[in-house]
Amino acid sequence: MAFPQLAFPHSWEAEILTQRPIILPSHCYTYPRAAEEVERGALEVMVKPAGDAGKFLATFALGFADPAVPTGVWSCPAADELCAVAGGYAYVVNTLEPARFKHIAFRPVLEVRVLPEQKLLLFAGHHALLAWGEQGEKWQTPRLSAEGVRIVEVRGNELHGFGWDLITDHEVPFIVDLWTGQRTGPHPDSAR
Repeated sequence: MAFPQLAFPHSWEAEILTQRPIILPSHCYTYPRAAEEVERGALEVMVKPAGDAGKFLATFALGFADPAVPTGVWSCPAADELCAVAGGYAYVVNTLEPARFKHIAFRPVLEVRVLPEQKLLLFAGHHALLAWGEQGEKWQTPRLSAEGVRIVEVRGNELHGFGWDLITDHEVPFIVDLWTGQRTGPHPDSAR
């Protein structure tokens, strides 16, 4: 099965399973490790890493059973990393060392954007954005919204979007520098 989110070159193969295999592979990993009742609604992915490493079953705990939040598999800027999102809970796994993973801080992640030109995987949460690069987490923006970040477009190295301002009860535009994660304008005070 091919995934449209695989814009970055990657060294692994992955298949989203509709059900857990009857015979499990010799290596199985659960993300996060301490999840309770992880199988209920979990995203099950069979992963074949690069080289001679054998396949492993990756079980990703479900965040929310809501079609509004993403679920799927994405390639990452680092070829050996895989990003899986299960009901808005996002995980980045090193496929060569599957015990090494990062659970993205936003719960839930509301949108995942692939930015190949900037070599970033971008996660949008309710209040901010987080960028994942070749070396891991690259930056996280300051708070952009009281509730709900809406990405409009990427122009060059700027991301344009809107965030909800609680005081004015209106959407306020923002621009984020994709190299630094800093808000470059317009600032919330300029809308009041």
